[in-house]
Amino acid sequence: MRRSIKTNYIYNLAHQVISIILPLITTPYISRMLGSNGVGIYSYAMSITTYFILFGTLGISLYGQREIAYNQNSKSKRSKIFWELFVFRLITMVISMAIFFFMFAYKGEYHVYFRILLLEMLANIFDISWFYYGLEDFKKIAIRNILIEIVAALSLFVFVKDSSDTSIYVFIYSVRTLLIGILTWIGVHNLIELPKKLEVFRHFKKTIYLFIPQVAIQIYTVLDKTMIGAILNDMDEVGYYEQSQKIIKAMLVLVTGVTTVMMPRIASFYSENRKDKIIEYMNKTFKFVFMFTIPLMFGTIVVSDTFAPMFFGVGFEKVPTIMKILSAIIIFISISNITGNQYLLSVKREKEYTISVIVGAIVNVILNYILIRYYKSYGAAIATVIAELCVTVVQLYFVRKDFKLRDIFRGSIHYWIAGIIMFFVCLFLDAQLEHLMMSVIVETCFGIIVYFVLLLLFKDRFLMELSENVKKFILK
Repeated sequence: MRRSIKTNYIYNLAHQVISIILPLITTPYISRMLGSNGVGIYSYAMSITTYFILFGTLGISLYGQREIAYNQNSKSKRSKIFWELFVFRLITMVISMAIFFFMFAYKGEYHVYFRILLLEMLANIFDISWFYYGLEDFKKIAIRNILIEIVAALSLFVFVKDSSDTSIYVFIYSVRTLLIGILTWIGVHNLIELPKKLEVFRHFKKTIYLFIPQVAIQIYTVLDKTMIGAILNDMDEVGYYEQSQKIIKAMLVLVTGVTTVMMPRIASFYSENRKDKIIEYMNKTFKFVFMFTIPLMFGTIVVSDTFAPMFFGVGFEKVPTIMKILSAIIIFISISNITGNQYLLSVKREKEYTISVIVGAIVNVILNYILIRYYKSYGAAIATVIAELCVTVVQLYFVRKDFKLRDIFRGSIHYWIAGIIMFFVCLFLDAQLEHLMMSVIVETCFGIIVYFVLLLLFKDRFLMELSENVKKFILK
């Protein structure tokens, strides 16, 4: 059942790249059609809906992926786990949807949008992508998701014409998520069987262990938008923050996608007690992440002043500064994805993972409450960066005895030196060029060349190894 890490990463990367490219095409259009207020309304409504999705799904996705990975070679065991978790999730999601409807969708200022977002909640009942991820089968999920996301993007251009179409925008994205969830069922009958007996609630305690950290994660990744809307009652400020974060998170998926692929493999190695393989794969992931996050962070700081105004249009003048502030989380989140999602959860150290994200949540809430009142969306961005830093530091403390962190960070020096040189070269180039979109393309291409040429001069071993693997994959 075990599949190639490279192949899985390529399929997952293809999906993530499409997830980046499509927003790059649709976001400028949506920003101009809906304005910061329309974007802010969607972001605010979706942030509240996310909490109810979280309570409805508990920790089933992460738990299910891990448990399927442990039992991926036994059809009877994985089938029993699959059906028990699906029924469990069905019950909890129906309860969550009922509460959500009466609290937000029944009546209120934004009840129309909340009613549409019930489709988003329904999608989470059908979504069984966690099952495929546990089997390390990323191909089916990637291909289907790509096709649906392309159709959804085209629909935006056809049906969203002005600021009055915010509800249509919400509907298109909700239907997209629902279709993705439904299509995950195609072919699943070949991979499972009907068990003789179901013990649905035997997973309750274990899913709660993963549910608590997910609540904490949502607090410091989603609550900032809710708090901006609640404290300031200003959907424009929510819109500025949403669009800034959207670009940063889009860049992040290129790197964090590797941890999605690696988690079931680490879990499988753990079940086989192969500690040497866990260390080997963890070290490679750290190198991969440092190689790409460092130039991404520096590049974002350089091009944001030119990129953001031209990309989002008039009315989003705060976005460049917010992007610069948030650029640091590209590194912090990538590291915590390795230490947390990829390692601590895979080896059943949920307690330490939970502590780290609770620390981040507490820091985020306190700083948001203080900073949003004075600095608005800028304050939310500062709070997010500090919260993500705290999560990363705590997790590194917990894994300090498992890995030689000093050697890992010492091995990233090449990337820091190359990244800093690239930064100043691009900064000089930016001062010489007019602020046009072509300038962003030129600076980006030139920065990539400078960065990787420097790594070649440093004779970076990981780059050489990565290049050889890419060549072999293409030839194959």
